[in-house]
Amino acid sequence: MSDFPRWRYFLVAVVLVLGTLYALPNLYLPKPAVQVSATHSAVVDEALQQKVTAALQAAKISYLDANLKHDPSRGDFILIGFANGDQQKAAADALKPVLGDDYTAAFNLQSTVPSWLSAIGGRPMPLGLDLQGGVRFLMAVDQNDVIDKQEIRYTQDITSLLKDKKIPFVSVARDPTRGQGVNVVLGSAADRSAASDAIATEYTDLNVTDGASTGNRFVLNAVIKPIKLRDLATSAIRQNLATLSNRINALGVSEPVIQAQGEDHISVELAGVQDPAEAKKVIGATATLEYVAGLGDARDPAVQDAVKTGNVPPDAHLYYGRHGEPYLVSKNIIATGDELVDASSGNDSQTGSPSVNVTLNSAGAAKMLDFTRDNVGKPMAVVYVERTTDTQVVDGKEVRTPKTTYQVINYATINGVFGNKFQTTGLGSTKEASELALLLKGGSLAASMDIVQEGVIGPSLGQDNIEKGLKAVLLGLGLVLLAAAIYYKLFGLVADVALFFNLVILVAVMSAIGVTLTMPGIAGIVLTLGMAIDANVLICERVREELRNGSTPLAAIRAGYEKAWATILDANVTHLIAALALTTMGSGPIKGFGVTLLIGILTSMFTSVTVTHAITALIHHGRKLKTLSV
Repeated sequence: MSDFPRWRYFLVAVVLVLGTLYALPNLYLPKPAVQVSATHSAVVDEALQQKVTAALQAAKISYLDANLKHDPSRGDFILIGFANGDQQKAAADALKPVLGDDYTAAFNLQSTVPSWLSAIGGRPMPLGLDLQGGVRFLMAVDQNDVIDKQEIRYTQDITSLLKDKKIPFVSVARDPTRGQGVNVVLGSAADRSAASDAIATEYTDLNVTDGASTGNRFVLNAVIKPIKLRDLATSAIRQNLATLSNRINALGVSEPVIQAQGEDHISVELAGVQDPAEAKKVIGATATLEYVAGLGDARDPAVQDAVKTGNVPPDAHLYYGRHGEPYLVSKNIIATGDELVDASSGNDSQTGSPSVNVTLNSAGAAKMLDFTRDNVGKPMAVVYVERTTDTQVVDGKEVRTPKTTYQVINYATINGVFGNKFQTTGLGSTKEASELALLLKGGSLAASMDIVQEGVIGPSLGQDNIEKGLKAVLLGLGLVLLAAAIYYKLFGLVADVALFFNLVILVAVMSAIGVTLTMPGIAGIVLTLGMAIDANVLICERVREELRNGSTPLAAIRAGYEKAWATILDANVTHLIAALALTTMGSGPIKGFGVTLLIGILTSMFTSVTVTHAITALIHHGRKLKTLSV
């Protein structure tokens, strides 16, 4: 009789049921949709939903449903489902002029997976750029911009340091040659020595050396150390990746792929997006912050007059807040986002109300200290500045027009004198404080970027890839199933069942962990199916050998599985090493192929050995056998 234990039957049953459940969502194809979301902190509510549906009805565009949704990473948004891509495109074109600049209407996909399946975590595999279509950008990070910004920052910091230490100096300026640091000119050798000690102590990332001196001009050269430059380059890539991720959320892209490529490039793949101009408008924007004196809000008569007549005082700007409320702010900037070191949300220690804790560098702190000392009890505004480029085709040529927008994201009263660390209060909710902290910390690019390469893959080409990939999987699976059934008879049919469940479990695991399916991934699936049958070939040949040696059928089955296991393990370990190398050291398509292959090897080891053994034991349990159909 079979010695296959009951707990293994239970394990096989549980794995097959779970595999089937979590692979099932891939049978529910998503439908085209348009996502309406706010830029920055505009309000998305039921009133906007009614405005959107009314616009679609006025344009006589049919839609399946329109739902107000919330996502922790994207905030509130409206998702409108359509029957086909033509309706989706027409709706996006109709909504953009109605919504204006405060909202985006972006292509997306709406899941059709049943709610009961979603409730247990079931979700389909996201499709990659080559299957779903979309746009791809290769962006070069300007490392010279990183050096420029850091040298400017050190120029300001050294100036503030020398003033604080009361060391007289003639000038502090960047060297005309980029990357050569900051030149400090002093009036005596003693001052130069004191300045050298102060700078070296305060800024350990600088190499401070004596420069050429003439007459009463004594020069110091402060150059950024190479290790610091490498850290700055790495940090710039990381911050730009984070900022791009935040911006791309506004496009409503499902599973965007944003990754570093080499030392100074970033690759952005936006599956499902077919409007590269809209994508470039969002990801190519340059954002910063300005702290300025507040001159009046919507309750102030001067502000009301400026809104009505358009007559703005010569020393002021008229800006608007997140909800359209007007403000007058000074043209004189106290500090900028480039001088911000850190920002975090919290609660005011005295009132418990939501707040944002801000930390500035020494240059920004000195200016903030001087301003707040003279303006306690007066308002200060935080202005979000975004510079974008509108791209239009005129007479067959691409014309780019720079565009700058200003928005007051905070307007509060100065309660006391502060410098490098201060607290912004007067926020409506904890969520608003958290959003403001993220905006302050991650709203700016660490270094400018240029799009050096772009490409568009149409949805029809993606659909063609899906059809060809599906045919490849079905053809490969069908031929393998047929060959196994003909050559190994009943044992071949058992192997076929296990091979089918191997595909089901492989898809389930990839769906559960969120692996993006691409054409290389499909190639990995086809290769996995071909390799998976190898283990069953080894088992069947071992069983045949035992039968030829005179073993009873049940003994031949037991010995076949036991003796084949060591060989199967050795073969798959070598495959696993190769798959791990592709996964850890590869990128893009190579990594996608490696991940699929790695998961497929693990699932095939389980189905080829454990599942087939369970089925074989069930078939032959309690029967008196003279031979085996193998």
